Amino acid sequence: MSTPPRINRLSDATVNRIAAGEVIERPAAAVKELVENALDAGATRIDIAIRGGGRALIRVADNGHGMTAEDLTLAIERHATSKTDGADLLDIRSFGFRGEALPSIGAVSRLSLTSRVAGAAQAWRISVEAGTIVPPEPAALSGGTVAELRDLFFATPARLKFLKTERAETGAIVEAIRRLAMAHPGVGFTLKGEERTLFEARAETGDLFEGRRARLMTVMGRDFASAALAIDAEREGVRLTGYASIPTDHRATAQAQHLFVNGRPVRDRMLVGAARGAYADVVPRGRHPALALFVDLDPQMVDVNVHPAKTEIRFRDPAGVRGLIVGALRQALAGAGHRGVALSDMGALGAPASPGLPGAGPRYAMPSRPPPRLPQGLAEEATAWQGPSAADMRQAGMDVGGWSTREATVPAPLPPSDALDLPLGVPRAQLHETYIVSQTSEGIVLVDQHAAHERLVYERMKADMAQGIARQGLLIPEIIELPPGDADALLTHAQTLERFGLVIEHFGTDAVCVRETPAMLGEVDTPALIRDLAENAECLAEANAVDDRLRHVCATMACHGSVRAGRRLNHAEMDALLREMEATPNSGTCNHGRPTSITLTLPEIERLFARR
Repeated sequence: MSTPPRINRLSDATVNRIAAGEVIERPAAAVKELVENALDAGATRIDIAIRGGGRALIRVADNGHGMTAEDLTLAIERHATSKTDGADLLDIRSFGFRGEALPSIGAVSRLSLTSRVAGAAQAWRISVEAGTIVPPEPAALSGGTVAELRDLFFATPARLKFLKTERAETGAIVEAIRRLAMAHPGVGFTLKGEERTLFEARAETGDLFEGRRARLMTVMGRDFASAALAIDAEREGVRLTGYASIPTDHRATAQAQHLFVNGRPVRDRMLVGAARGAYADVVPRGRHPALALFVDLDPQMVDVNVHPAKTEIRFRDPAGVRGLIVGALRQALAGAGHRGVALSDMGALGAPASPGLPGAGPRYAMPSRPPPRLPQGLAEEATAWQGPSAADMRQAGMDVGGWSTREATVPAPLPPSDALDLPLGVPRAQLHETYIVSQTSEGIVLVDQHAAHERLVYERMKADMAQGIARQGLLIPEIIELPPGDADALLTHAQTLERFGLVIEHFGTDAVCVRETPAMLGEVDTPALIRDLAENAECLAEANAVDDRLRHVCATMACHGSVRAGRRLNHAEMDALLREMEATPNSGTCNHGRPTSITLTLPEIERLFARR
């Protein structure tokens, strides 16, 4: 019988190296830990230098309160920290609190800490090499702390094999500094590589929103900061602030989504899911909005002690936080209303937009000369037109298949001179029976009539769902044949479709009978609608929430019930469409996330013709 293995106590050096695998998995993690220590020390200026993607050198210098020789000795011991006394691990008000970062770094690299407390006679330096400690000795430093890390992972060569290229590791370090800089606009940051400055942000002044907007302009770009929607909401002790992109500003990846809890950059699926849900029907599938959202709440309401890296968190009331985020974002998006895409934002002109206030979009100085004249025939027609009558507008609502021209949502007609000041201006022409050209006091707006009306119908259907969508019975029920299996797949969602006023029944083997359709859609191509829904029945089955399923059905019906491209509209119809766009939330994009309008300002037009 073999002798059972004995239990051995691991050495401190081995324990530290094991811990380092969780805390310091790559150079960016080491930089993050050292910079967070500087922030906890009250630093207002942090300078970082790296070599070899952080493997050869990481140097972090700050002007914080510094440490004494005794503090330096304790700082490199495991679970020694000044951030908490350990009495209440739910009351964490600093970045660090576990006391693992510095000993973990010292266990796998050559680390030196030089620090001086304000008013002290001299500075002190302590060194650690692969866990071996050199006692503190006098050093030269005017104040603050300098942490210098060389040859990262030389003590654990196997870890080096899992690092990415120097360029990739440098990029991860830059991203870590960018995220910390966003959360602390009052702190100046500089990150230097071997040959150039990789990132620099001066300390910002001003109130919460002005300081953050200025810092976001540095980190996320001038275009985002000038056009993003300001977020400020509070519910039951949880406050949400920050900025979110307009629906037409979306990216291929979620890399531009930055989430913070009590100033700490986090990666939380619930927060990401909440943002995705808020943008679900205004951003195309597979695209991601740009965000910088800050959640502030009592530390007792969130657990940051989930993982040694401290990027994962747990909320005591996750549903409440999620509801706050979804509600605040949807309210901001609804407030953006009809905002479409500025041509400069699409890169068509190659000139950056001027910075403006959050939610205001690009601003331009208007020329003193009058706007260019319209062609003779169109100018005479526009001058003669005095706005649609009430009868014309009611007729317009019927003609285009049922968009709303109710007095509650469509304002009374204005004279053309006053109507130019409306957000979407005065319709002047229709091009290719698809695009409406509207004149505003600052330029022109091009509107995609089908995309715009699709959004209007969609929002009406969502609003009417609570009261029940009116149905219209077909005089002769339509029988629609479908590919084998599609009829059964669609009929499994018959109850969901009935909520939208679409009543279907089984008919034969591979066909369905349509008896009623939503009244608001007017005359609709029922066979095309049914086939589209049948083709997407699998998406309905995969929807992970009832809201997602209803949203998908609603969007499909709205698409088929909207005025189509190729339909000629008169002045009254075009004006009714523009006015309801101005009164409808999220009308800057269609249900699929495509822009409904593009704005071209007079200065942009003049640049196109080389007049500027």
